[in-house]
Amino acid sequence: MNSKISRAINEIRSLFILVIIVLTLKVTIFELYIVPTGSMENTIMTGDFLAGNRFVYGMRTPEWIGIPYTDFGFDVPSIKFPSFKEPKKGDVIIFKFPRDVKQKYVKRAVAGPGDMLEVKDKVIYLNGEPSALPPNGKFVMAPLSDTFTQQDIFLGDQGNKDHFKALRMPKKGDQVEISSQNAKLLLHLMLLDGHDLTLKSGSKTYRFTMTSPDELYRRKGEMSVYRPYYPEGDLLVPWSDNIPKGTLLMDGKPLGNLSHYTVEDDYYWAMGDNRDNSLDSRYWGFVPRSHILGEALFAYFSLNLNTWVPRFERIGTVIR
Repeated sequence: MNSKISRAINEIRSLFILVIIVLTLKVTIFELYIVPTGSMENTIMTGDFLAGNRFVYGMRTPEWIGIPYTDFGFDVPSIKFPSFKEPKKGDVIIFKFPRDVKQKYVKRAVAGPGDMLEVKDKVIYLNGEPSALPPNGKFVMAPLSDTFTQQDIFLGDQGNKDHFKALRMPKKGDQVEISSQNAKLLLHLMLLDGHDLTLKSGSKTYRFTMTSPDELYRRKGEMSVYRPYYPEGDLLVPWSDNIPKGTLLMDGKPLGNLSHYTVEDDYYWAMGDNRDNSLDSRYWGFVPRSHILGEALFAYFSLNLNTWVPRFERIGTVIR
C-alpha cells in the first residue's frame, strides 16, 4: 500500500514539475497563441495555433501569476533580458492589447518609432512613400469616402480606416506640447508610459485607465463591468468625448505646471493583413514597445472552427 502511495506521489510530483517547465517556457521563450479572428487572413487563418518567439525581442520573466484564462492571480515584478533585435516594419508581432492587457493580439507592424504614417484610399504611406500590401494581404470592400469621418477611429478626428490622416509614431525622448488640442494623444501616451493620471473635478476624484469596459464585457460577458466607469463610477478612459472638467494630475502633480511631456517608450503601429476586417491601430492606437511579447513564427496546428476539422496543410506554415 505504501509503495502505491509513494508511486502516486512521485507521478504527481513529476507531472507538476512538467507543468511548471511548460509554463516557464511559454512565458519566457515560446509564445503559444490561438487565432480567434480573421484579421490576418490569408497570412494567418482563423483557427491557426501559432508558435511565437519571445526570446528575440527580449525574454521576460512572468509579470502575473494565477489561473490561466481568468483574472484570479496577482502581479509580480518582472525582469526583461536584452533583445537580439528590435521589432521592425513587416514583422508579425504578438503583443498585449493596450485596451485590455489580459488579451494578446497578433498583427503586422507597419510603422515604428519616428515614422510618419498616413492611409490614402486604403494604401499605407510611410514617410511619404507608398507601402506595399503583404504577399497574402487583401482588401474585400470598396474604399470609404475621404470626406467620411468614423467616430470610433483613433483620436476621433483622423478620418476613417481607408483615409487616415498623417500621424507620427512617438519615440522615446520626443517632446509633446501639453495643450487642449492634443489632449487625447497626451492621455494615451502618459497612461501607456505607465503614469498614474487622476482628475479632480469638484469634490470627486477620477482615475484614468487604458482598460476598456467594452473589452472587459467582451471577455467576461458581465454587464457589471460598466459600473466603475464614468458617469456612474470613478474610472475614465482617454478616448472618451465627455470627460468632466477639472484639474489633471500626473503621479499626483498638476499637469498644468508642465509645458511639454517627454515620451518614455517607443511606439509602433499594428494592422491586420486583412485590411477591411481588422480591428487594429486605426481604431485603438499605438503599441508600446513594452507591450510587444514576441514574433510569430509558424502554425504548429490549425483547426477549421466552422467544422472542427484539422487543416493539416496549414501545419508548419511559416509566418511571413
